[in-house]
Amino acid sequence: MAKEEGDAANLEFFLHWASELGISDSSSSTLPHKDSTFLPSCLGHSLVVSHFPDAGGRGLAAARELRKGELILRVPKAALMTSESLMVKDQVLSACKKSHPFLSSTQILTIALLNEVNKGKSSWWYPYLKQLPRSYDTLAGFGQFEIQALQVDDAIWAAEKAAGKAKLEWQEASVVMAELKLKPALQTFKAWLWASATISSRTMHVPWDEAGCLCPVGDFFNYAAPAEEPCGNKTLGSCGNGFSMQTEGLSEANAQRLTDAGFEDDVGAYCFYAKRNYREKEQVLLSYGMYTNLELLEHYGFLLDDNPNDMAFIPLEPDIYTLCSWPKELLYIDQDGKPSFALLSAMRLWATPPNKRRSVGHLAYSGKQISVENEITVMGWIAKKCQDMLQNLRTSIEQDKLLLSSIGKIEDIFLPVELEKLPSICSTELRAFLESHEPTNEEAFNNLHIPRKARRSISRWILAVQWRLSYKRKLLCCIAE
Repeated sequence: MAKEEGDAANLEFFLHWASELGISDSSSSTLPHKDSTFLPSCLGHSLVVSHFPDAGGRGLAAARELRKGELILRVPKAALMTSESLMVKDQVLSACKKSHPFLSSTQILTIALLNEVNKGKSSWWYPYLKQLPRSYDTLAGFGQFEIQALQVDDAIWAAEKAAGKAKLEWQEASVVMAELKLKPALQTFKAWLWASATISSRTMHVPWDEAGCLCPVGDFFNYAAPAEEPCGNKTLGSCGNGFSMQTEGLSEANAQRLTDAGFEDDVGAYCFYAKRNYREKEQVLLSYGMYTNLELLEHYGFLLDDNPNDMAFIPLEPDIYTLCSWPKELLYIDQDGKPSFALLSAMRLWATPPNKRRSVGHLAYSGKQISVENEITVMGWIAKKCQDMLQNLRTSIEQDKLLLSSIGKIEDIFLPVELEKLPSICSTELRAFLESHEPTNEEAFNNLHIPRKARRSISRWILAVQWRLSYKRKLLCCIAE
């Protein structure tokens, strides 16, 4: 209870601090919403901080009915944390940056963030720093066990690449952090992972810095995939509750806005707009861009159960890649198990005898069937490839479902006899999980004692299993097509 009261007090202080910087959810001088808990506050007219346990945790809810295209939050340039703004206030940091020109813009911002954390309460940004998450589940932070739990080669490679890149960037930046005399704990790889994950998951684009900016209050928005406009699992127009709002009075630019937010030079602020109509108390979501679940894991540390932009890549014959002009990233199976336009096009051409490819190429590239026989061959080959992939992965869809159910109960299991009730695959993977943290502690496994370090990585294990389960479901859907 004391922690919750402390968090509430920190949030109230932060929102007051943000208000003093000119951050506001009102386009006029309208007073905060009468139901606003935090006064004075930068929120209350259009948005309020709320908690959504099943949809991203803490986020922003509509304080009233919001219209599509309406300006709902404005963050002045002076309130954006960028490398530029941090160096203006810290000459030592600025000098270090000039003496190490080989560092990337992202490394510079990561170092600058750790430098501010090092200042503690004396940092001008302290109220904002107190609001940042204490940990992230981005791919770079996955341990070897969680990486292997992804099972699929492409995902394992992506995780290993992310971890290797993070370690290399940390090593390159170590000399600068030492020159800044950061506390030893802030010079560790663990601290670097936290800071770089903060940059990766929370920065927003600005035209003057490739690393982007950290945007107080603006980074409270949770994510919505751009291809859908959630209302539960439906679009607003199909919710069936009769709710409707007009967009009269809005400028055409706002009504037809294609992005949720961006820095606007004419007002000198980062401006956020309602992507659609929202009811009061409904969570207001922000679209960061089109990402697959693996990309969401890599950059943000979460994935979506129903991501319209997700896809599954399957191994193809080498000559398929050389035969077609489509980039590899367009050859995939989509969220519903359907082969992409490019994959079908490439496969139809590949399944055609070489001496006939020139004459039917225009059909393949226009998305048309070449012949019934060709189509049967193509769909059969893709289905067989998906079937082989499923059989070659260590666990089945049903086993992954059981495992996810069991992982959620781990902290409630204490007696060895209960271990025997788990399916064998769950028991095997649980043992591997515990041994990855305490390799020689057999007693810990027999008594299902979960070390603190292991408990912190359970969320990453869950994400790995959820990702591979989603991948397998797409393959299964493709087979059933």
